[in-house]
Amino acid sequence: MIERSCGRAAVRHGERKGAAGKLFPEKAMRHRSAAHRLTFPGAAATIVNLAAERRRMPEGKGLLIVYTGPGKGKTTCALGTAFRAVGQGLRVLMVQFIKGSWHYGELDAAKMLGDDKFEIRPMGRGFVKVGGADTDPEDIRLSEEAWEYGREQIYSEKYDLVVLDEINYVISYKMLDGERVAEALAKRPERIHVICTGRNAHPKLVEAADLVTEMREVKHPYTKGILAQRGIDY
Repeated sequence: MIERSCGRAAVRHGERKGAAGKLFPEKAMRHRSAAHRLTFPGAAATIVNLAAERRRMPEGKGLLIVYTGPGKGKTTCALGTAFRAVGQGLRVLMVQFIKGSWHYGELDAAKMLGDDKFEIRPMGRGFVKVGGADTDPEDIRLSEEAWEYGREQIYSEKYDLVVLDEINYVISYKMLDGERVAEALAKRPERIHVICTGRNAHPKLVEAADLVTEMREVKHPYTKGILAQRGIDY
């Protein structure tokens, strides 16, 4: 074997100069293996633990999701999740507690998919009386009717995902009992996903939820005098 020294590491026949990993490939591989064994042992243990934990987690666990806060996008976020669910073969129902008098683009979009995949049920009048006026008994009746329908569909397991759109509003307006709703949702069939939208989510609902996202308004076109845009806002 030919060996020569030039003031640097010795270079043996059959080995190329270059990066350290190319001067002594066998030794470099040994060092690399050692690095894999010794570097960040805590992180490696965490990865192993996470993998083991994932194996123990039940598949098909239904989530209770709450989209709340003063910012725009709560129903929009729920719709995005609903369309994703349909794409994965899940059957979706959206019960709208207040919407009813306007025609929204999502109604037509859901119809394009078919009621067997995504059904939207507007069950309100499009408005409710709040602030300085007695709540209209008709709005209370419609809210109770929408809740009973939504609860029945959740417990029937006919749908994989049920969106209770604007339910947080009617709870905060004292038209529904928030604790009763939270208890019923916590006891729902395990595999059913539920999304609740609207400002001022009830504390019991937040406590029961698996995921809570609070929308925060940074800018809104309405403050510039820009009205709701077709295809974006409705």
